[in-house]
Amino acid sequence: MPQRGILGAMRIPTRPKVIIRSCREYDPEKIRGIIRDGLNELGLKPFGRTLVKPNLVAAGPLFPYAFTRPEFGEGVLRALRDVGGDGMAELAAGERCGITVPSRVAFKDSGWDEMLGRVGVKKYHFEETQQVEIPLTHEHRLRDYIFTPEPVARADFFVNCPKFKAHPWTTVTFSMKNYIGIQDDRHRLIDHDHKLNEKIADLQHIIQPQFIAIDAITAGEGRMLTPTPFDMGLIIMGNSQVAFDAVCCQIIGLDPDTVDHIRLAKQHGFGTTNLRDIEITGDVTLEQAKQRAKGFRVGLIRVEKYFEGTHITAYAGPPPEPEHGDYCWGGCPGAIEEAIEILRVFDKQTDEKMPHLHVVFGAYDGEIPAKPGEKVVFIGDCAEWKGMLHGKDVTIENVYKPRDTMDPHAPVTEDIFVKLAKAGAKVRGDVIRLEGCPVSVSEQVLALVTIGHLKNPFFDPKMAGTFTRGYLGWKSRSLLNMLQRKRYQQNGAFAERGQAAPEGVS
Repeated sequence: MPQRGILGAMRIPTRPKVIIRSCREYDPEKIRGIIRDGLNELGLKPFGRTLVKPNLVAAGPLFPYAFTRPEFGEGVLRALRDVGGDGMAELAAGERCGITVPSRVAFKDSGWDEMLGRVGVKKYHFEETQQVEIPLTHEHRLRDYIFTPEPVARADFFVNCPKFKAHPWTTVTFSMKNYIGIQDDRHRLIDHDHKLNEKIADLQHIIQPQFIAIDAITAGEGRMLTPTPFDMGLIIMGNSQVAFDAVCCQIIGLDPDTVDHIRLAKQHGFGTTNLRDIEITGDVTLEQAKQRAKGFRVGLIRVEKYFEGTHITAYAGPPPEPEHGDYCWGGCPGAIEEAIEILRVFDKQTDEKMPHLHVVFGAYDGEIPAKPGEKVVFIGDCAEWKGMLHGKDVTIENVYKPRDTMDPHAPVTEDIFVKLAKAGAKVRGDVIRLEGCPVSVSEQVLALVTIGHLKNPFFDPKMAGTFTRGYLGWKSRSLLNMLQRKRYQQNGAFAERGQAAPEGVS
């Protein structure tokens, strides 16, 4: 069963409820009424520090269907205020968008900034807040502690507002997968590999949402960052993450027990996937919802198959021992699929411009028939291969670091401008090695831009201004946080010795 965490006992409803409501438009007032009805039906009243966590992994013109819409967020926030009233000490929204890009950019480009200002709701950029260590004691955990932002750790009433989407690493991203955004960059990439589903299950031990409302008005199929819009016309609400995700899976004709993070979270005691044990209500039946979702495409596809018919040929071996599996669903292969989709949206000639290229993942032991002048890129720390390339003996060694050597207290991550500066040097020559576990989407975007002489999204004039302002704001806030922590530490040291702090230290 779920452990006692920073919030005390996590209450998982013995008879979870999922409410399916019809909503064809992004009308904030209509959404407000539906959410208010859902809260009342579930007997929920927001209190204390109430925090809403949307999915703002990416936003703006490149990613119009990737995020929880601000109209949806406005309806949720106004409904929470309607029901919670003065019982809420704070009403806030918080998120960490996709790594490397400042969350300030996603909040602005998504329209959430303007909406939050108009509604009068506090905002948290999770990478700019204090990170809190959460101990883990359950069996089969990946590690003994993980970190989460202070607003999440201290929330009294937590509301999860994901986007209904497919995902290339985890099949789908509903409520539980949205938890990847409750970590900052430094901690997010730890275990974001072939153990990603286990990581998602471990994150459930931080906090459970009392209320879930998913934006399934326009869902996103096929991809995660650049999905195809799928008009579903639904708002789905619930009070138990496993049960909620199970019903969402059933809507698209997917067995929830085949989705690893849902199955694992069920095993951890966070709810049931059995429909007989879930009460389903609303003005749309489950069968009617299935009809609306008929034909919805999920995102799970191996990288070799994904690049068939393009100038890129992919090869994938298993991830490292002793955590053996036949494919790394949570790491580098999925990242390159998202990277090329971003570039296809940004530069319509991506596939034509891209030279013939070979990309290799994991411990691959087959032939790589690269012709003279064709680059071969080995991606990820666990890439391993030995053979002849361009008439030369080539040995690529596995440099994967065992999981127990990765300390969340001392995480390492590179700044985006450092990555930009290094991008050119990393892809020189015909045999290239990109190290990392995983090699992130942004790094693979930069590598493909350099190899294919493509337009660089980071240099686009329409995006550069917002990105630079967001970046500088992020770094300024982070520097101020560091200085404040040092002041507090100094004050504590002086107080322990019974001394007053020197002038200038307060």
